[in-house]
Amino acid sequence: MIRRAALLLLLFQAGYAQPGFAQAEPLPALTREGLQALNLAQSSMAFRSVAGTSNETPAVADLYRTALINGGFAADTISITRQDDTAFLVLRWQGHDPSLKPLVISGHMDVVAANPSDWKHDPFKPVTENGYLYGRGASDMKMSNALAITALIHLRQQGFVPDREIILALSGDEETEMKTGQTLARMFSNAAEVLNLDVGGGVLDEETNHPLFYTWSGAEKTYADINLSVADPGGHSSEPRPRNAINVLAAALLKIQAHPFRPELNALTRSYFMNAARFSSPRLAAAMRVFAATPDNAKAVSVLRAEPSLVGSIGTTCVVTTIRGGHALNALPQHADANINCRIFPGHSRLDIIHELTEIIADPSVHLQDQSAGTVETQPSPLDTPFASAITRAAQAAYPDVPVFPSMSSGASDSMWFRARGIPSYGACPIFMKSSDNFAHGLNERVPLAAITPGLHFLLSLIPALSGP
Repeated sequence: MIRRAALLLLLFQAGYAQPGFAQAEPLPALTREGLQALNLAQSSMAFRSVAGTSNETPAVADLYRTALINGGFAADTISITRQDDTAFLVLRWQGHDPSLKPLVISGHMDVVAANPSDWKHDPFKPVTENGYLYGRGASDMKMSNALAITALIHLRQQGFVPDREIILALSGDEETEMKTGQTLARMFSNAAEVLNLDVGGGVLDEETNHPLFYTWSGAEKTYADINLSVADPGGHSSEPRPRNAINVLAAALLKIQAHPFRPELNALTRSYFMNAARFSSPRLAAAMRVFAATPDNAKAVSVLRAEPSLVGSIGTTCVVTTIRGGHALNALPQHADANINCRIFPGHSRLDIIHELTEIIADPSVHLQDQSAGTVETQPSPLDTPFASAITRAAQAAYPDVPVFPSMSSGASDSMWFRARGIPSYGACPIFMKSSDNFAHGLNERVPLAAITPGLHFLLSLIPALSGP
């Protein structure tokens, strides 16, 4: 029996425009390229490219390779490399001038896990409904990949040849161990700069759907997992003792919850707050402007910390994400441990934060250990480069006169591996959407179909601009 993933690949190779995917309504008017991007996004979303057993990320890479070859790229310019249970894809498009360092276009093909019973639709059976494409990877980030591949094909078919080499580098485990991203950064350590399509993006008005602004990312916080553990001899639950491993751990977690890390600013976040204030409620806008001028203002910090979308931009955050303890229902616990996930503001090391947490807890029986994997500390990329003007022109090719300004990402991406090697990396997702439509990593992930056309305009402007001398 042919597996579902293999059948989808065969259908795409055969050139079917809509390979059996559910449509609850007619599609909006799209150009030929727009339909190609939608088709490729749907086809790739039908693969369960999740780490672990039956990881279909290599099948996504095969699908993308087929699309690129069908679009005119030579087979020998595209490679797929297996690594553990996943794979990464590389396209090398030679430029006019071999003396110029290459442009790397970065993205990832894997997605986070999703339980079909929790979703309105099966997350790996993409469906268009009410103007959206639903399915795991819709916004993170298989539509962005499809738009980039479609844009590259269109540029080649129109006779465009870049001045510098363009390298499309798609990793296969960005959502987990990030080994393939590290490999790609090592392979292309001679890059001039990196365009990371996984970060940034445009924001639409919640009521009118008109564009509010576009933000690009020039830095990201450091990812860290810190294990807290408490050990104890335990005993019989009928004989409680003053010291209980779970209670000790709980007290430490509450201290971390109550700890306010020092509010901080850098050039990227100051620019973001000053610009984004124009599109915020009066109360929030006032707090953003005050914080941008005086980051130690307690009232402004309090307002910003109450906003989940902003709290990550004003300093380091640490939050408990997993907890384990005890070994029997009728015994005192012999152990208890928890994972604290920290997103560290640039300029601080993981060791700095462990020392700060140790001081907060003030209990030597609570042991802290850095268990971070697939992460590295990096500094912001330079802001005074031609990228800023190129990204402004690209965003305004999608939506004329839309305001464009930089920001810092609170999450981790493959950009860190390039920044760690001194290569400037900038996040610039081609998708404009409402904040309320952002369900990346969550239930019923979706992307508006109306994002396809402006996304192509965006990339068809940005890629040639960055591939010049």
